[in-house]
Amino acid sequence: MQRVKAHFKVHDTCLFKSQILDWAQQFNTIAWLDSNEHHEKNSQFDGILAVGVESSLVTDSNNGFEQLKKYQSQNKDFIFGFLAYDLKNDVENLISENYDGLNFPDLYFFRPKKLIFISGKHITFKYLSAYKKDIKKDFTEIQTPNTLIKQEKKIKITVKPRIKKEAYLQKVEKIIEHIHKGEIYEANFCQEFYSEKNTINPVAVYKNLNEISKTPFAAFFKYNKHYLLSASPERYLKKTGTKIISQPIKGTAKRSSIKEQDLALKQHLKKDPKEKAENIMIVDLVRNDLSKFAVKGSVRVEELCAVHSFKQVHQMISTISTKIKADVHPVDIIKSTYPMGSMTGAPKVSAMKIIECQEETKRGLYSGTVGYFTPDGDFDFNVIIRSILYNEKKRYVSFSVGSAITSKSVAQTELEECLLKAKAMHKVLV
Repeated sequence: MQRVKAHFKVHDTCLFKSQILDWAQQFNTIAWLDSNEHHEKNSQFDGILAVGVESSLVTDSNNGFEQLKKYQSQNKDFIFGFLAYDLKNDVENLISENYDGLNFPDLYFFRPKKLIFISGKHITFKYLSAYKKDIKKDFTEIQTPNTLIKQEKKIKITVKPRIKKEAYLQKVEKIIEHIHKGEIYEANFCQEFYSEKNTINPVAVYKNLNEISKTPFAAFFKYNKHYLLSASPERYLKKTGTKIISQPIKGTAKRSSIKEQDLALKQHLKKDPKEKAENIMIVDLVRNDLSKFAVKGSVRVEELCAVHSFKQVHQMISTISTKIKADVHPVDIIKSTYPMGSMTGAPKVSAMKIIECQEETKRGLYSGTVGYFTPDGDFDFNVIIRSILYNEKKRYVSFSVGSAITSKSVAQTELEECLLKAKAMHKVLV
């Protein structure tokens, strides 16, 4: 079934984005991706909404990538979905046995009936031909105030750390011991904050989180009673034709409302030897991952340790690119680099084994990825960080944060970095 197009123009893009997310709540499956007008050179759209399930794939980590490869090959169309961190078990001989309070599937993708693209004030509808008659009606409905949308008063909930402070500090010291023994040289150690038996309004929480964060890879994903509310600043992997780019983040500094202090914090991050070392180690790992399928000699670092400023934090970001042969399957590219190095450490497999032993919850969708494939086999996926996960049926709310542990790490400083990253999620919940 082919897609039909229709073009419209709106006067207020921000208002339309809010309206389109409200309108989408009538669907059981929603993928909303928002660049928040960052207009960085590798982005193509300001926003994309995918709703309505024409077909779907849901599976666990057992042979997950092969199933996705088959599904993507059969559906030469846009497909949207997510990959959980624990698909690492499909790539390497690893296990995930920690507690899981959220119970997201490891992999879910769907072919949407209805697609809406936002580029500036220009709106493009791309609906499967069977739904062509809905386009004008939907465009009108989106902009019509819906009195059925819940305008609930914010309910404060109690959020608890899964790992207590003293235990966290001890675990960091254990990871440093592994580094001193030469087993690894960096590990991304994460901890969960959670709330049980509480109900939230996912749309309201997402809008609030996005408003105070304004990151370039924000996402709202609804899969039945499971919700991802993401304010991610990080791109995992993007394919455009035969070019692949990865943009790992390593290095974080707080922001200040005082201009001079804020600039000083940014300059300190640029020069901080530990933060730069963290970033460069992951750049080397990503270069190695990309080289598995690269045209010989094509892997290059386009940007190294560049500091980008977001509303909550300054971040150190590098951009690595490569060229691939035209016959490389897009899913194989993702599988050969998964999970992303910025969320594991290096060497990757050894770091993941140590992470599994020290962390107390299964990561699930956290530090996984959400994004889409195009009909041509291109793709764009973020890194699921700075995100709230919600199982509405279980009434379980969760967010996780982490930091890179190296030989120069100080446990208390790593804890403070985690709390800084948790600030926005904590603020919208409590």
